[in-house]
Amino acid sequence: MPQAQRKQLTKAWGMVAAVTGAMLVVAAAPGRAHDADGPLREPGGGPREAAVTLLVGRALDEGGTAGAAGLCDVHTFRPGLCTGWREQRVRATARGSGAVLREPPLGDAERAARAAELPTDADAPLEIALADPGRLTDVTVSDAHGRLLAGELGPDGGSWRNTEPLRAGETYTVQVGAQDVAGTPVGVTMAFRTAPPAADDDRLTADFGPRPGTYGAGEIVTAELSRPVPADDLPARARVEQALQVTSEPRVEGAWHWVDDATLHYRPRTYWPAHAVVSVRSGLDGVEVGEQGYGGPSDGVEFTIGDRIEAVTDSAAHEMTVRRNGRIIRTIPVTTGKAGFRTRSGVKVVLRKEPKVRMRGDSVGIKRGTSEFYDLPVLYATRVTWSGEYIHAAPWSVDAQGEENVSHGCTGMSTEDAAWFFETVREGDIVEVVNSGGERMAPFANGFGDWNLDWRSWLAGSALADAPAHPHASPPSPSRLHPTT
Repeated sequence: MPQAQRKQLTKAWGMVAAVTGAMLVVAAAPGRAHDADGPLREPGGGPREAAVTLLVGRALDEGGTAGAAGLCDVHTFRPGLCTGWREQRVRATARGSGAVLREPPLGDAERAARAAELPTDADAPLEIALADPGRLTDVTVSDAHGRLLAGELGPDGGSWRNTEPLRAGETYTVQVGAQDVAGTPVGVTMAFRTAPPAADDDRLTADFGPRPGTYGAGEIVTAELSRPVPADDLPARARVEQALQVTSEPRVEGAWHWVDDATLHYRPRTYWPAHAVVSVRSGLDGVEVGEQGYGGPSDGVEFTIGDRIEAVTDSAAHEMTVRRNGRIIRTIPVTTGKAGFRTRSGVKVVLRKEPKVRMRGDSVGIKRGTSEFYDLPVLYATRVTWSGEYIHAAPWSVDAQGEENVSHGCTGMSTEDAAWFFETVREGDIVEVVNSGGERMAPFANGFGDWNLDWRSWLAGSALADAPAHPHASPPSPSRLHPTT
């Protein structure tokens, strides 16, 4: 390793132990030496410093299998028992320096060749355990992009295993902190890489919505997958959900819901806070997704939430109340759907705004030549369903607005009120209809009716809620572990 690179990598820990494929290569801290089998000693045969031995177990991508169950625990490793499983002993010391024990030295060329032939299998676990009395206090695993790998500590504090999958074609840095039997802190830093996916692999990607911009508090995050993930493959669906990351400032509680085999929606438990910043990213790249192969790179998206605008229409009172951030800013006389054409009840979300729309009865199943047929140019049309429900100017029904319901399902108001509403709302704003007598807004089939599901029903559409106990399908646990606190 070049001296400049070695100095950079050893600032925090004093030494780097690098796992490259089948080999773990260590450069000891200056002025120290170790024998072939083990403990570091002070120069001149002085007393040993505090140290523990770590067992690092990985499955190597060499075409073998790691035991009958596909795994081989580090505590039960025997040469020849687990084909493709590699256990290495690493010394962690109080200075953060370390050494590989019982590892013959290799030249750079041979080491590179072994690394190219035997990288770690991304679909197998990474395990770290103590061979000496003591306990692990901190394990942090991060990839080259700074993403942390979730893992969990064993019940006795003596082992650690990842709980989310490694990514293929990635380099990982592992920082391990422990205490020896006397309670003295020790540590070491290691690195390894995983095998890349096959070059011809048709990789799973996600196309996110909405596009960048500012939206209302009811906006829904969407993910369209490049190919379906079947409902009966819960581990694969769980991996996808874990990899599709939604964060916001301020933070909210939220979850993904599978709409169909290739479509997911994400929403918070309650509406987004006003002026929140929402970021959506995919961590699918390099993640093995069962029979779906590996994930590929996807473009993320970031959007903001504006003021919280809520419009509630009471069809029985023939009135719409509009609030901004909880304060009433306008009350509007309206007319909604009459008998036979009742306006859908429930929560809807503004889909888009159309300054002028031609509305025809045959577009919603009303035959030409009948008394109910209409063909009208409509101004200031705010769309809330894909099937054609709008909030719009209806100058022909001004006398009925605030008095009775005479429309074919839309919410009509005066041209002045419709222009104001059109200018006030944006995509993602909340529109709720109560006391209409109409059918309930469908959650997914006709726009964004997602908010009509209660939180328990929403979570039932997540694969993480029912995923089997599998280390790669479990909800992520903290990547840094401090069992002593």
